[in-house]
Amino acid sequence: MRNTTVPERDHLDQAYETLAELEHEFTIESLLSRQTNRWPVVSARGLSRTYGKGDAVVHALRDVDIDITEGRLTAIMGPSGSGKSTLMHILAGLDRPTSGTVAIDGVTITDLRDRELTQLRRDKIGFIFQSFNLLATLTADENIVLPMSLARRQADETWRRTVIEAVGLTDRLTHRPSELSGGQQQRVAVARALITRPAVLFADEPTGNLDSRTGGEVLALLRRSVEEFRQTVIMVTHDAGAASIADRIVFLKDGRIVLDRERMTRDAIYDTIKHLETPVAEPVAGVAVEV
Repeated sequence: MRNTTVPERDHLDQAYETLAELEHEFTIESLLSRQTNRWPVVSARGLSRTYGKGDAVVHALRDVDIDITEGRLTAIMGPSGSGKSTLMHILAGLDRPTSGTVAIDGVTITDLRDRELTQLRRDKIGFIFQSFNLLATLTADENIVLPMSLARRQADETWRRTVIEAVGLTDRLTHRPSELSGGQQQRVAVARALITRPAVLFADEPTGNLDSRTGGEVLALLRRSVEEFRQTVIMVTHDAGAASIADRIVFLKDGRIVLDRERMTRDAIYDTIKHLETPVAEPVAGVAVEV
């Protein structure tokens, strides 16, 4: 048997290292990630949030792990007091967890100072609130570009026109909020949230102050932003009809994720919420974060 020389051993070692790297690179998990071409825009690990102390302590969130992948609409639901609003506020950097970490677009926001966090929210996050939150003294157009104005940046004109046309406000740009209907004001809010091309858009009960027809129009805009603009949207809602447009529905109860499902019908969502509102409802075994 021929002895292996030192150079040959070096080549063999390199070959084994290359094979090991390839084996790691082409694991099933890696291949699935490449096929879906979706990566977590928002990622949270071990989120807990408590309020108060001693006998008065309230556990709003308990050790929550969740990933939100890009280009999808995720609805967060749960009974009153389940922690859904607290989860959204922490994911959006509006509140800090008692423990755990949150990353947005690769940046760990729980490590940021207040000024850095404010800049990240301005650059990477869009918000839509139930109460519209428009400035009464500004026109619709001025409200839409307000995030760019605050950042002292000029809005890209092509993108501005695309957004305005998408929300159907071309003939209302010079109107002030008092001259707009509730649905039109929420359209302005949607356009304002999209104008910066955020990494993620958070919608907090976006149809809560609207009638069913107008609310449906706003939901259609959110759905369109996902399908046409590949926008990542996280929506907190108590409305089963609103949640039925989502690609994924995450249910919370008592500060924990108890169910995590892909698209569901309105009736199935309603039945799930009713079940979770009963005292005997138990967490569903085997619930995992999104893949």
